Amino acid sequence: MDDNPSTPKLDLKLLELLVCPLTKSSLDLNEQAGELVSKKAALAYPIRDGIPIMLVSEARKLTD
Repeated sequence: MDDNPSTPKLDLKLLELLVCPLTKSSLDLNEQAGELVSKKAALAYPIRDGIPIMLVSEARKLTD
């Protein structure tokens, strides 16, 4: 998610309400990658067209 006007931004108020569906822990926004990151689950949930895809099956596993 960059400053490109064609890229929709995630509503930051929405981010405050969202939690990881697997661990129920808080999420960190990685704007550069366009993902919501759950450090506890070691998963990154994609954001597509400004909409977070909160499905474990769609998440990317984080590597160390």
